[in-house]
Formats: sequence, C-alpha cells, structure tokens
Amino acid sequence: MKSRTNPFLKFVSDHARLLKIGKKLPLGHPHGFTRAKKIAGPPRVLIFSPHPDDECIIGGLALRLLREAKWNVLNVAVTLGSRRERKVARLHELKAACDFLGFDLASSNRPEVNPAIRRKNRAYWTKAVKNTARLLALSRPAVIFIPHEGDGHPTHVGTHLLVMDALKTLPAAFRCQVVETEFWAPLADPNVMVESSVADVADLVAALACHAGEVRRNPYHARLPAWLMDNVRRGAELVGGQGEAAPDFTFATLYRLRRWSRGRLTDLLKGGKFLSASDKPAGLFKS
Repeated sequence: MKSRTNPFLKFVSDHARLLKIGKKLPLGHPHGFTRAKKIAGPPRVLIFSPHPDDECIIGGLALRLLREAKWNVLNVAVTLGSRRERKVARLHELKAACDFLGFDLASSNRPEVNPAIRRKNRAYWTKAVKNTARLLALSRPAVIFIPHEGDGHPTHVGTHLLVMDALKTLPAAFRCQVVETEFWAPLADPNVMVESSVADVADLVAALACHAGEVRRNPYHARLPAWLMDNVRRGAELVGGQGEAAPDFTFATLYRLRRWSRGRLTDLLKGGKFLSASDKPAGLFKS
C-alpha cells in the first residue's frame, strides 16, 4: 500500500522548530537597543500590573496607544512578586522592559495584594486603597488597564479588587475608561480584539525576555506569539459573535472595555469590536 504524507507535517514541525529557536535567543535587554523615546506630559494610560512581566503580556493595546496615538503610558507595578530574594532583580528587569517599550514606571512594591489580605488585614488594605486612589486622582488617566475579576491568580484578582475599591472612593465626577485584561484565566465576555503587528509582537517578546530570571525557568516569552495567535480563534466568536468569520489577524489580544463614571462601571461599546492594525487605537475610547 502506498504511504501518504500528511500535508500539515512540515507546518507543525516548523512551529516546533521556531519554538526551540525562540527559547535559545539571548535574554535581557536586547544588545544595541537604547531606551525608547517616551511621551511628555501626564500619563494618559495606567497599567496596573500584578507582577513584573504583565505589562508585556497584555500590553498590545497600550503599546499601540503609545506609538500610534502618542499617549504616554505609566506601568504601575503593584507587586514585585512573592519571592523576597528576587525583588531587587525583578525591579531591575522591569525597568529594562519598560525602558525598551517606552513605558514610564511606578512601583508600589507591596508584598501581597490578594483577596485573603483584603479580608484579613483591613488596615493594610485601606492604606493600599488610599495610595491607589491618590495615584488615580493625581494622574487623571483617560484609560486604565486592570486584570478582570476572575483572572485565576490571587494577585491578579487582588489587583482588580484593589483598583476597583480605590475607584469607589473617588468623587463622582471622576471618570475614565477601564480595560480589563486576561492571562491566567480567559475573559468569558471580551468585547474588544486588538490586532498587533509583527513588529509590535517582536518588541513585546523582547521586552518580556528582559524578565530573564522568570523566563529562564519557564520560557513563556517564546510562547507569547502562539498565545496571541490563539486569541484570534477565540476572539472571532467571543467578540464577533457565534458563527462569525475570524478577521484576517495573525496576532491579537482580547480585552473587556467599559467606562467608569458616576461611581460605577457602564458599557461603552454596542456589541464587540475588532481593532485592526490599520485602525486608530484612540478611536476605541471616543464617547
């Protein structure tokens, strides 16, 4: 009987080969690259990152707002991770990643932010909420990024609760757009899928590789392109609607966009939105 060759064998083997290559590329700040140019003025975008590296993983839209809309981005490092012996190194790695992308950086350096601390240590939590509210009030950002409420990791969930608690203490006149992100657990109801260019994804991977101590033990930087590709599959129907055709995106990130106004979250979009690489990202936030 004549043997048949699977037409997808080379396609799959090429993916496996590229992953091996990605794992072997140098870690740390890319050689020969200097600090990215930053945008002057107060931050228009705040990313509340539960850990160093989240700013890269979910940063596709923030990077586009920086580069295309010229909105400056401040990454707020809510914690520096749970391992005390790694905190200094993680801050150094985080600075390198933010410098590479052009994000400003602020670090609250809190040892723990999670639902258990919120329940058990009210004094600690109240202070953290006040500090977060002060940052929001002083910055008056147009857009904030936070993990969604079920993002599968205690620190991610705690970061969501921290920012939401802080928002509730602000005057009713305070308003901003809230972009909820996913990583450890997917959003059940994303309403935005944002395409990233090959160049942007390459820079997000390079910035993630600056977190060398983390990706050395688990090379998730090399898997980021695959995750962004799979988001197109998920987003086609979660954002576009069941049975809808997928847009011709290669890489994308899923988000849930809502507005904080008069002390509560309200819907901003009617239905889902695909933002292609040729669309203007600031257009998402026109109200």
